[in-house]
Amino acid sequence: MKSQTSSLKSKNPRFAAARLAFVALAACACAGALVASGAGERRTTAQPTPTRIRDVQGASHVSPFAGRRVEGVPGVVTLLRPDGFFMQDAEADRDPRTSEGLFVRSERPPDARPGYAVKVTGTVMEFRQGAADASNANLSATHIKASSISLVSIGNPLPAPVTIGAGGRTPPASVIEDDAASGDVETSGTFDPASDGLDFYESLEGMRVRVDDAVAVGPTFARRDGREVPVLPDGGAGASLRTPRGGIILRPTDANPERVSLFADGESLPEVNVGARFEGRATGVVDYFAGGYKVILSGVMPRVAPGSLQPEVTRPARAGQLTVAGFNVENLDPTDDPSKFRRLARMVVRNLRAPDLLSVEEIQDNNGSRDDSVTDASETFAKLIDAIREAGGPRYEFRDIAPEDDRDGGERGGNIRTGFLFRTDRGLRFVDRPGGDATTPVRVAGGQGSPRLSFSPGRVEPTSAVWEASRKPLAGEFTFRGQRLFVVANHFNSKGGDQPPYGRFQPPKLVSETKRTGQARAVASFVREIFMRDRRAKVVVLGDLNDYEFSAPLRVLKEAGLSVLTERLAPAERYTYVFDGNSQALDHVLVSPSLLRALASYDVVHLNSEFADAASDHDPTVAVFAL
Repeated sequence: MKSQTSSLKSKNPRFAAARLAFVALAACACAGALVASGAGERRTTAQPTPTRIRDVQGASHVSPFAGRRVEGVPGVVTLLRPDGFFMQDAEADRDPRTSEGLFVRSERPPDARPGYAVKVTGTVMEFRQGAADASNANLSATHIKASSISLVSIGNPLPAPVTIGAGGRTPPASVIEDDAASGDVETSGTFDPASDGLDFYESLEGMRVRVDDAVAVGPTFARRDGREVPVLPDGGAGASLRTPRGGIILRPTDANPERVSLFADGESLPEVNVGARFEGRATGVVDYFAGGYKVILSGVMPRVAPGSLQPEVTRPARAGQLTVAGFNVENLDPTDDPSKFRRLARMVVRNLRAPDLLSVEEIQDNNGSRDDSVTDASETFAKLIDAIREAGGPRYEFRDIAPEDDRDGGERGGNIRTGFLFRTDRGLRFVDRPGGDATTPVRVAGGQGSPRLSFSPGRVEPTSAVWEASRKPLAGEFTFRGQRLFVVANHFNSKGGDQPPYGRFQPPKLVSETKRTGQARAVASFVREIFMRDRRAKVVVLGDLNDYEFSAPLRVLKEAGLSVLTERLAPAERYTYVFDGNSQALDHVLVSPSLLRALASYDVVHLNSEFADAASDHDPTVAVFAL
């Protein structure tokens, strides 16, 4: 190791490559906010305090030195970033609660290199990505805003990475955070990395870590500045409820903090599916951004074994059985590449076995995201129907109701809506009753024992405040071999706006759930109107409900007398969507008692959510009834 104790301003050409400039940071509100103790920068007159990184980090989510000047903090540079570098103390202590690494912010890329030993003087700040206000739910990350950086030596070995998993530090198995008394982990609660996932990763913030034999529990996710893959260490050994296809199930009391997110700049991480393995060691530095902790990979990328995951195919229905399916086709419109229509059509024909009735969500208007007065989607439906025919499927018909322009949420200009696709060659018929439009609510008419819809198709309470900027349910009346069927296709409000699971507010507030619960009440009230006229009525409520089988909105629908078919599946099979590596059920089919008795099978057909190259982000659902 070569020693050099002079300032980096030295003009000795021997160390020209190692020269670091004095740096200062101007906070940028558009990228994030610098805060001290969660309340903005705090200037003090405290004298410079000689300290180590572990003292700066402290055994907490906020540095005990936040807002104070520190002088000569030593560390070895481990990883460069565009706005600074990570450094880590070469001499770790034995306290697993205190991190030995942190980030040094600079205005421009410094001249540092990994292996340089430096001493940093500056102000300790807590950087919170996002808006600089009290509602920002992201955790802050401890940084030093450097005023000067001095070189000590070059060519140092990097500190040994901490193993996450077997032979190292094992993440908590189920709890993210359970003891924040005030709801804010930065101001209350016990810092206990051994039991809380949030504290576990905070105790490693800025440090080098390794993840051995990582297995992907979600497909590669492309961010603006790189790619991310959620994984489990040690091939998933010791992890909680795994899916038969290699994922991990989100449960009411288990958010799976054993998941680790691997991140790399650009496209250096390959596109992988669930079940792919990163053979050997993945090494990087722990950082917090985009609402969660990530391991920013460095060094040699481990070899990836892609696995053999294949899309599923549901079993065919028998003669006389009715098949009802739901499918979110993810912002489909005629301007999409024709290959998307072909892929969706093949899925309908081959994987779903051409169901009799298909509720489709996220059908956009005829010119997609172009923000004009067009709301009609007949070309979108026609293009999908034609693609199904070309794929060898039957001739489908469609029904929908065009929304008011830009009133149903989703991509602006797209006017997404739910709709019905149905085939009539196996006994299913649509009962057309004109009169339904974007704002007129469908009613349940008819006498006792013979309910009918005032309009078919019609929208359920479309002017209610619960549907503001959200997709309205589409109700339709069908007959199948002489039996009447009432179907409500749904796409409830998204989870946008909810606080992140790895945020500072615990437990996270599910802001969006209130709206979905109101939407569920509106649909439940409509279903009750049918049941008031006929307790034996055959009713199906299905679609992308954007919530779990154990959530409050689903409980509201169950209280109306409907059964959630997701609950008929084995717990490890209950998922239609994968988010941040958690397999979860957002798409559902609910049925009345008379249809539950006729249920022959229920299947989630896994062909999208686990794959990096997918036609949609949701898996379709298929229910078969022996009527």
